[in-house]
Amino acid sequence: MNMKKFKYFLITVAVAWVVGMTTGCSDEPDASNYYTFTGVMMSEYLKENPDFSEFAAIVERADMMDLLSAYGHYTCFAPTNEAFQRYYQKRGIRSIDDLTDADCDTLARTHLVGNMYATSEMNDGVLTTANMNRRYIEVSHDLDSDSNAVVFLNRSAHIIFELQDDSVENGIMQPVTEVLESSNRMLPDVMRTNPRISLFYSALVATGLVDSLYKFRDDSYNAKDYPRYKYTSHVNKETATAPDEKKYGFTAFVPTDSVLNTLYGITTLEQLYQKACEIYDATYPEDASSEAHDYANLTDRRNPLNRFVAYHILDRDVKGWNYLTPLNDIGIITTLMNPVDWYETLLPHTMMKFERLTVRKFAGTSTVGQRYINRRYDDDYQILGSQVERSIEKEYTQDALNGRYFYIDDIVAFSETTRDIVHNTRIRMDFSTIFPELMTNDIRQNGNPKYQDPDFDETAKYGRNFYFPDGFLKNVKCAGYFIYRRPHDYYDCYEGDEMNLFGNYDITFKIPPVPYEGEWQVRMGYAQEPTRGIAQVYFDGKPQGIPLDMTIALNDASILGSSWVGDYTNMTTTELSEDQKILKNKGYYRGAAGGYRYNGAGGTTTTVFATQQQTFRIVLCTVHMDPNQDHFLRIRSVSSKMGNNNEFMLDYLELVPKSIYGVTDEGQIEDML
Repeated sequence: MNMKKFKYFLITVAVAWVVGMTTGCSDEPDASNYYTFTGVMMSEYLKENPDFSEFAAIVERADMMDLLSAYGHYTCFAPTNEAFQRYYQKRGIRSIDDLTDADCDTLARTHLVGNMYATSEMNDGVLTTANMNRRYIEVSHDLDSDSNAVVFLNRSAHIIFELQDDSVENGIMQPVTEVLESSNRMLPDVMRTNPRISLFYSALVATGLVDSLYKFRDDSYNAKDYPRYKYTSHVNKETATAPDEKKYGFTAFVPTDSVLNTLYGITTLEQLYQKACEIYDATYPEDASSEAHDYANLTDRRNPLNRFVAYHILDRDVKGWNYLTPLNDIGIITTLMNPVDWYETLLPHTMMKFERLTVRKFAGTSTVGQRYINRRYDDDYQILGSQVERSIEKEYTQDALNGRYFYIDDIVAFSETTRDIVHNTRIRMDFSTIFPELMTNDIRQNGNPKYQDPDFDETAKYGRNFYFPDGFLKNVKCAGYFIYRRPHDYYDCYEGDEMNLFGNYDITFKIPPVPYEGEWQVRMGYAQEPTRGIAQVYFDGKPQGIPLDMTIALNDASILGSSWVGDYTNMTTTELSEDQKILKNKGYYRGAAGGYRYNGAGGTTTTVFATQQQTFRIVLCTVHMDPNQDHFLRIRSVSSKMGNNNEFMLDYLELVPKSIYGVTDEGQIEDML
């Protein structure tokens, strides 16, 4: 049965479910909430259609045909027989008889996804659900040979236009023109095969940084050692599990040889070294005369070329172009502010700013919808940054077993301009972005944000919550339970998700680096709840002020009391300035004015965080920070009123330089976004 025939019926009758499934994640098929058509199962479709007999045989060899005979919600990217003939020829084999059972298992799982996706739900980047081989399928759009607009997968195959969106009882069939393949090579090996980035790869090897990109999995970690944990947050009864694996990953942002030549006239490794010296002698003048500053010492971490290459690489596997900034812009008013995330690089004590351009006012010559690195374009500066390309040429491999790389249209560098201008801003980070393991292990932004789980749900139908055993996260020491709560677009959470501490908790973690030395405010955004507790906060081992009480909202008598005004939009500039000054003097700020939540699951109306007394930011400390030193926060429970069920919420962190927070001393208003 072809889904086109049901297009308008589905939109009007089942739109809520369709929207839900676009970002869904489930471990097991569920018999509820899926389309039901009078027709065949996916298994029958494959068996009875002679054009897919090869793939049917693959599925049989993989012992997965019974799975496709049961009710569920799957997407099957079924390659045609012609596609398999090309695949066999490419591998130098004659037929399926030359494949092992393991080969068939990998092939079957590569083409099956445990959620239903119509082509209209496939946006550029990657599918939001991994295939059954735990790899993400890259999505792009182009024309086929008949000029039909089609969806391309992994850049080599496309969904056959005449057969797309064909519904069966337990899912959607999306026949494809080629067999989908995923690389089993590590990131450096994948990069080596692309001649268009030969100069950057040569620099990667010459600096010795290539050796650090072969980490993949900690085989000593065993999720079975950690039982499921049940907890209650306010009225929400949830469960969390330890991550399935402990994987390591990397993401590189690579200028092609042609970009280096066209923009800078660079064609040799030594010329690239000279460009690196031009940048990093200014940023690190103390090393300009050191022994590390020599073309013969490229492996020294202080060497300019070493720094140049290291700054182009993240120690996390960003699964796709659409994951570089908050997925689906959840909870962000994109007409007011561009969605932004910050990630640390392999150059110690540095970060990159990633930004999706949505605010047309400051687009300039750039393209709305594109993603940029280290961009600042406003009334004061017009720094375009480097644009991240969505994909690369189809003849080259982009993703590896432990990461991927992206083309960029200019180099990225921790230059004086980056340090002193682009990063001289309020650095706001969702807590889930601080720990790279959450992105690498497919934890961050998983699941369907529009649905509430049943009490103490163990099916993970709409997504999973995770807790992290001590030692799982780098630079984190934790007693108690440290939990990632999956996104809900109607929770009081920036980007929809949050992290929580439960039990008799005591956690210490390294905070992200600041770009330059000076006075900085460290703020934390959270939602007040009467069921939350009290904790003492420490910065670099020193207690900061009185314990933080998460049961107190901004309209409490100890803060604003009856002076609290929710709808600040009618305030004059003078009144806003006074409101902000009073809050700042007490160590608080309203919540993000560019963030919002829906009013209830499946809601259509929204509430801005800055208008709520329970969603705000607190100043944890104002301290002098050295950018070349690691700095740590410690949060320790000092409350017993909830017994051993103490809760502490960590939503987002802000690192704010004095150039930003200090403007209120002059009677100005700090940007409320």
